[in-house]
Formats: sequence, structure tokens, C-alpha cells
Amino acid sequence: MKIGKLEWADLHKIITGNKSVRREDVRIRSAIGEDCSVMNFGDYECVMSTDPITGAENNIGKLAVHINCNDVASCGVEPAGLLVTILVPPHAELKDIENIMKEIDDETKKLNVEILGGHTEITDAVNRIVISCTVIGKTKKDMAVATSGATIGDDIIVTKKLCLEGTSIVVNDYYEKVKQILSEQEIEEARRYIEKLSVIKEGKISGEFGVNSMHDITEGGVLGALWEVAEGSSVGFKIYKEKLPVSYITKKICELFSIDPLRFISSGSMLITCSNGKKLVEKLKENGIEASIVGNITNKDRVIVEENEESIVSPPERDELFKIG
Repeated sequence: MKIGKLEWADLHKIITGNKSVRREDVRIRSAIGEDCSVMNFGDYECVMSTDPITGAENNIGKLAVHINCNDVASCGVEPAGLLVTILVPPHAELKDIENIMKEIDDETKKLNVEILGGHTEITDAVNRIVISCTVIGKTKKDMAVATSGATIGDDIIVTKKLCLEGTSIVVNDYYEKVKQILSEQEIEEARRYIEKLSVIKEGKISGEFGVNSMHDITEGGVLGALWEVAEGSSVGFKIYKEKLPVSYITKKICELFSIDPLRFISSGSMLITCSNGKKLVEKLKENGIEASIVGNITNKDRVIVEENEESIVSPPERDELFKIG
């Protein structure tokens, strides 16, 4: 099989064919593209999500914290606790684990998220360090936002620039190639993208604003995230390529490696749908968060417009990051 996420059709079949139990206290449950599950606990709800880090070699502790906390933020909820599993190959050293846990501790301090527990193991089942985290958040009953809530007519909003995570990974893991096209100043700027990966702030603001759906843009890029929102919500979309925010540094890297920035891992950007996008964009900008309206939720078709030409968006494929060799 190809490295990366399962093909959409295979994943859909496996998930839908293995969900025998449906508890009444689960309000939002696992589905294609749904960032979190939400369980009712009386006056409050517990919001939960889990994700591994597999596509990067540097800053993996930092990335593990943010990609997981961002999932809970996509429900409009502040993350509270993190469970951490670290699988380490035999050739690694103790200092590697210490450095990763130092990164995790540093990032959780910034976000006020407690490390609740986890598991660390040396195993020959992996050939490089793998981190998998589970994050937990708490909110009042019925307040968590679902990925599957997009409504026909909604504006589609993207925060910050796309591909922040992918760009930061590439400049660290493929420095020798990247320095052929980027100046040292540009490389340092790209490395600082990792400081912009959290979407907790925009998640909380958007949740309080009253949006219909949110999805942090991770593996598969903005087109993958849009497809998952549309599939979960049983709607279509129309977006405009020229409105999608991609930095000139990212464009140069994507050209070098012949990859599509619209299918490039993009933690740090939140995809939001709501009925009054202009007002939300103004609200986000008032709070120092760059945001752009890039299209609308439609009845059926899923299309991207480039130079007045429409093309159909295909289901999510493996992330462009895994094409780099």
C-alpha cells in the first residue's frame, strides 16, 4: 500500500463497516473527516481526538502537541489534557526521548494543557520514533461544533496561510535541497512557521461567534479538508484558487518538489463555514488572525475555479509530503 492515509473509499468502508455500538451519550461520533468525538456528561461534554506524527523527523514533539490540540479547537473548545504514546526504535538514544518530552512540555505550557499520562516503549516494530497523542477538552452541553455541520450558502473561510506545517517540515528535513532555491533569511522565516501552528485562538473565537462547521487543515491539505467537510455534511462547495492564501516561500518549495500546495499538510490553518463570513473575518482580524473567504458551500458539486475554469475536486489522496524523496 502507499504511504499516507488510506484511500478515501477504503477508509470509508472500514469505518462504516465496524461501528456496531452506538451509545446514547455520544453526541458527535467518528466519521470520515470528523475531527473529534463528543460524549455527554450531564451539563458538560467531553471532546476527544487522537493523531500520530509520522511524516516528520524534526520538531515531532512540538508537532504532536499542536496537531492534536487543533482537533479539539476545531470544535470551538479549549484543550485541557494530553495523553502521549512514544514508540522508539532500538537504535535511538535516551536523549532523543528526553528532547521530545522537553518539546511536548514546552508547548503544553504555552497552551495550558496538562500531560495526563501515556506510554513509552522501545520496540523494533518501528524504524524511527513514532508519537501518538490523545487530547481531551471540556465544554458546556451542546456547545461543541461538528465538522459535519456545513450548510448550503455558507461562506468558506481559511485562516492564516496554507501549508505552514508542510513548509516547516520540508525546510528542516530537506535543508540541503531547499537551500538551492531559498535564501537563509527565507529558510529562517519558513522555520518560524512552526510557531504559527496552533489554531486554538481562532477555534475559540469562531465557536463563540456561532459557526456551522470547522476543520483544521492537516494531512491532505485544504482540498482534502474541504472534501471531508462536504462529505460529512452532504453538501458541495465552490472555491477559487486565486483566493487561497499560500506564501511565496511555500510556492517556491512546492515548485521545487513538484507538489500541489492545495493537497499539502497544513496544520496552522482552520477551515470554517458560516452564514456571515465577512463579519467573522472582521472578528478574526480584530484579534490578530489573518482570514480569507475562499468560496461557498453549495448544493452538490465540489469544484475549484481557476482562471474562470471549473474542475471537479477528487476525494482525498495521500498527502503531497509523502511524495518527497
